[in-house]
Amino acid sequence: MSAPESGPLERFAMLVSRADGEIDLARACLQVAEDVYPGLDVDGYLGEIERFANRLRARLAPDAAIEDRVIALNDFLFGDLGFRGNADNYYDPRNSYLNEVLDRRAGIPLTLSVLYMEFGRRIDLPLEGVSFPGHFLVRLPMRGGTLVLDPFAGGAPQSGDELRERLKSVIPHAAGDWKGPAHGVAVADLPLDQFLEPASKRQILARLLRNLKGIYREKGNLERLLQVLNRMIVVAPEAAGERRDRGHVYQRLECWRPALDDLMDYLAREPDAADAHEVRARVVELSQRCARLN
Repeated sequence: MSAPESGPLERFAMLVSRADGEIDLARACLQVAEDVYPGLDVDGYLGEIERFANRLRARLAPDAAIEDRVIALNDFLFGDLGFRGNADNYYDPRNSYLNEVLDRRAGIPLTLSVLYMEFGRRIDLPLEGVSFPGHFLVRLPMRGGTLVLDPFAGGAPQSGDELRERLKSVIPHAAGDWKGPAHGVAVADLPLDQFLEPASKRQILARLLRNLKGIYREKGNLERLLQVLNRMIVVAPEAAGERRDRGHVYQRLECWRPALDDLMDYLAREPDAADAHEVRARVVELSQRCARLN
């Protein structure tokens, strides 16, 4: 007898359980989309990426300089294929599903960056994701320093001044409210390097899922929100707040026992959390509901 086929969440868990460098990022992003697109042809979309990359490789000389590879990548991805940042409908959840980004040629900074890195890897560009505050970017280590690129803007290089302007838009001008490593330092004086560290593949997946979490929470779509939180907990099992949030969703869906388990787990991890009193009250209520089920 053959073993039962694993479900989408189990396959995702197996993929992200690997060492970070061994995670197939494009596959993982496509697996996230399986919640909304059951039966999605993940291998078919990966094959499409490979076919596009073959066309791009055919344009490059084997000894093409790094700068020429970047130019060719930008021309191909944003010129020939017509990928673009979807500024007009930024919070459309389709922008966060890689299959939709491939089909519609439109996405948000994160999903366009994932494709940018996937194509770059196939033409020997060691691109890395950057979880820059408010806007995901890509970096390329070079002999003379680091080139920062914005796939949402057609792969445009970002100067130090442009990056500081981005920081000013998301961090108060007087950085006394900023809780990062440069707490209390004026935005103009913040060292950029601390914001340009490469993101791990798990961090990229977590950011993708946080985007979807925010969208579905705003829409009040509890079923989709639960699916996203299930994957968040797979990617970041140590994130107690995600278990708390899933417990709240379970409670709203009247799944009392799973809600109780998640909220008790949260309190065990964060007994002194600011919301611990509120969560304990929910635990009491849920315990009573579960007792009546027996």
